[in-house]
Amino acid sequence: MNAESKLNELGIKLQPAPKPLGLYKPIIVVGPLAYLSGHGPLKANNQWVTGRLGLDMDVSAGYDASRLTGLAMLSTLRAHLGTLDRVKRVVKLVGLVRCTNGFDKQAAVINGCSELFRDVFGDDAGVGARSAIGAKSLPGNMAVEIEAIFEVETD
Repeated sequence: MNAESKLNELGIKLQPAPKPLGLYKPIIVVGPLAYLSGHGPLKANNQWVTGRLGLDMDVSAGYDASRLTGLAMLSTLRAHLGTLDRVKRVVKLVGLVRCTNGFDKQAAVINGCSELFRDVFGDDAGVGARSAIGAKSLPGNMAVEIEAIFEVETD
């Protein structure tokens, strides 16, 4: 099953791709690789999910923010590629979690994005290499920021 059909099966409707917050491109495709800039958890009302894991957010809320970030990334991919069916595989995710010094569940938080990609692209192609890192601060006080590299079909 292709990614677009899988989105429909999962009942996922993507929002428009988020606009850049600074001087950068949200996605650059070089050869067969698509590099996505850091994305955050943007709600339908264009507000960020903000907070600090271990202080005013728990793992479940962080997981949801990470999944929301993954949805924004899928929107960017679709807007640039025309269809998610051109994605061959997830190569690498780097997830940053805004958290307290003692918080050590970054991996559980970033699973929100990783599990979304697995569900959309499949058990093999949807799971890539990954890092989950704690951060003291993130732009706009967003709870998570995730960047990624995807292998894509070239024209």
